[in-house]
Amino acid sequence: MGMFKSGNAVISEKTFQNLAVTDPSNVMTVRGALNKTGFLFLMLIAGAVFSWYKFEKDPQSAITLMWVGAIGGLILCLIISFKKQTAPYLAPAYGILEGLFVGAISAYYNFAFAAKMPNIIFNAVGLTIGAALAMFLLYRFKIIKATAKFRSIIFTATAGIAIFYVIVLVLRLCGVNVGFMHDSSLLGIGLSLFIVAIAALNLILDFDMIEYGAANNAPKYMEWYSAFGLLVTVIWLYLEILRLLSRFASRN
Repeated sequence: MGMFKSGNAVISEKTFQNLAVTDPSNVMTVRGALNKTGFLFLMLIAGAVFSWYKFEKDPQSAITLMWVGAIGGLILCLIISFKKQTAPYLAPAYGILEGLFVGAISAYYNFAFAAKMPNIIFNAVGLTIGAALAMFLLYRFKIIKATAKFRSIIFTATAGIAIFYVIVLVLRLCGVNVGFMHDSSLLGIGLSLFIVAIAALNLILDFDMIEYGAANNAPKYMEWYSAFGLLVTVIWLYLEILRLLSRFASRN
C-alpha cells in the first residue's frame, strides 16, 4: 500500500488502510464520492455568496466572517483528518465555513483589482474549473498516470510548499518581509505558477485514491471523506490562481 500516496494532506497513503468492509450496502463507490463532492461544492457556493454580498454592504463584518470561516474551517479540517468517521457530519459544515472565507477574500480581491483586472474573480473561477477538468481528462485517458515516482514527486513538492509557507509566516510574525511572496516580480510570478501546477497535479492523486478506495471496499463514510479531500485541493488551487492573477494585474 506504500505506493498509494496523495499529495493532498487529507488523502494520504494510510487513508484506506484496514478499512475494507464486507457489507455491499456499506461500500464506498466512485459515484457516491462524486455526488458528495457536488453537495459540498453547493455548501461552498452558498457560504461564498453570503459573505460576498456581506462584503458589499458591510466590509468589516465580512472580514469577521472571513476569519470565522478560515479558523473554523481549519479546526474542522483537523478533526475530519484525524477522525474520518466524522466526515458525513462535519464535511458540509466545513464547506459552508470555507465558503465564508473564499467569498469574503474573493470580494476583497474583486474590490482591490477592479481597475486593473475587473474580471479577476470570473477568470480565477474559470481557470480553476478548466484546470480541474483538464486534470480529470488527463487522468481518465491515462495521459498522466499516478505512478509511484509521480506520487513521490508531487507529495514531496506539496510538503515543501507547506513548509515554505510556515517559514514565511514565522518570518512575517518576526517582522521579516519576504517580498517575492506578495509582489509582482518575475520570481513571485514564477513561484505562483509552480504552486498552481502542483496544486492541479494533486487532483490526479486524489482521483486515483478515490478509485482505489472504491475498488478496495472502503466504508461508505469514506465517500464524504474523499469529497472533503477533493474540496480542500480545489480551494487551494483556486486561491493560488487568484494570487497569480493578482500578480499579473499588479504589473499592469
